[in-house]
Amino acid sequence: MENRPDDALADRVTELEIKSSYAEDLLDQLNMTIYRQQQQIDRLILHVTQLKEQSQNAMQHGSASSPRDELPPHY
Repeated sequence: MENRPDDALADRVTELEIKSSYAEDLLDQLNMTIYRQQQQIDRLILHVTQLKEQSQNAMQHGSASSPRDELPPHY
């Protein structure tokens, strides 16, 4: 019975180590999620930039100024 406080302390330390391990794993997962989202954002920014350039080029070359001005294919 003399080792009882030591056993309780060891159990608490083990429990904290387990919780710390789970928290570290969760943090790694969240970091990876943020990384993937940033990649998606970067790709979307690139696409928007390309679309803006296409739109500006189309207006400069006398194409229809708006997709609404074009007739649908069934007309």
